[in-house]
Amino acid sequence: MTETLSSLETPRLLLRQWQASDIESFAAMNGDPRVMEFFPALMKADQSREMVKNIEAHFQRNGFGLWAAELRQTGEFIGFVGLSRPTFEAHFTPCVEIGWRLAHAFWGQGYAPEAAQEVIRAGFEQLNLAEIVSFTATINTRSIRVMEKIGMHSQPSETFAHPRLADGHPLQMHVLYRISSSEQTQGLGAAVEV
Repeated sequence: MTETLSSLETPRLLLRQWQASDIESFAAMNGDPRVMEFFPALMKADQSREMVKNIEAHFQRNGFGLWAAELRQTGEFIGFVGLSRPTFEAHFTPCVEIGWRLAHAFWGQGYAPEAAQEVIRAGFEQLNLAEIVSFTATINTRSIRVMEKIGMHSQPSETFAHPRLADGHPLQMHVLYRISSSEQTQGLGAAVEV
């Protein structure tokens, strides 16, 4: 078993291990067409429960994962932000990816970049990662904006067809963003405005 980085804090958020009380809100979020717009399908409640089990197993194996995000002021669950190891093969794998998914009610308030900036800091300073990547469908402008706000950068030549999506699927083409530990150390990451 790997030692786990169990929680992180930002001024407004606690990123923590998952609790049973998160599951219902998480399932509702994964059944929301707005939240899942750039995923192949909505998730059923049992799929959300299975995803949480997989996230917890990832924490056990790697010492990090997709932390449940809650508002520090109210304790309300708002989604997840964290790190994972993608299991498909592509030109940039193996790698560590930063990702986020927040309930629609919490969009547009700067929570995703605030949490993601802290996750990147922890990834480099506490987990000693050399690089963190992120990727999304080329049409997902909201997530792309978050990637750019947290100082990640992309090269058009690294756009790729996601291997788990069929040829011609409207979400198949993905952009890849990167940030290295040296860029973060040198302060090249963009400041986050919340």
